[in-house]
Amino acid sequence: MATTTTRLPKQARREQLLDTAVAIVRARGTDGLTLATLAEAAGVSRPVVYGHFDTRPGLLLALYRRLDERHRAATARALRAAGTTADEVARVMSAAYFACATDMPEFAAVSAALRGDPEMEAIQHEMLDGYTRVLAAALAPHSDLSAESLRLRCIGVLGAAGAIAAELNRGRSTAVEAVNALTDLIVGTLAPRAGRH
Repeated sequence: MATTTTRLPKQARREQLLDTAVAIVRARGTDGLTLATLAEAAGVSRPVVYGHFDTRPGLLLALYRRLDERHRAATARALRAAGTTADEVARVMSAAYFACATDMPEFAAVSAALRGDPEMEAIQHEMLDGYTRVLAAALAPHSDLSAESLRLRCIGVLGAAGAIAAELNRGRSTAVEAVNALTDLIVGTLAPRAGRH
């Protein structure tokens, strides 16, 4: 049994374990990630891993949250550097979304591994709500829509983004095509319905 010689503070150890879990999923897929394989790869005893994650689903849920936090942080950084027009904001949001799909393929793998888990469903709703708020806040200065109309349109855009990301990951679209399509969809959501005053 491998054990570490370095004692880390609890939060630092958790971060190290999650970094190692990402590497395992990237190299071997989610089937290769268990509490035992994580302990071995991280160079710690199994009780250390069990002290952070009681079960494999618990580990996968923590990993999913971690990947979502990274995605949101990257999106926030990109938005801070975005231009001031609706098209520039939409393009930055689109590029950040698809960077997650291509740079973090383990995100989709972890999501698939947790399919059917009731806690995962609640977390996905929470994350969708959070990302919808980010998108709506970034687009609000460029829209005359009510907050509720904009929120609903952002939910629709994110559903479309997920479908486009699936096409991108299947090799049926290029990143440029995906970004252009999502940018057009986002900008299109800002237009009020025809005939509405």
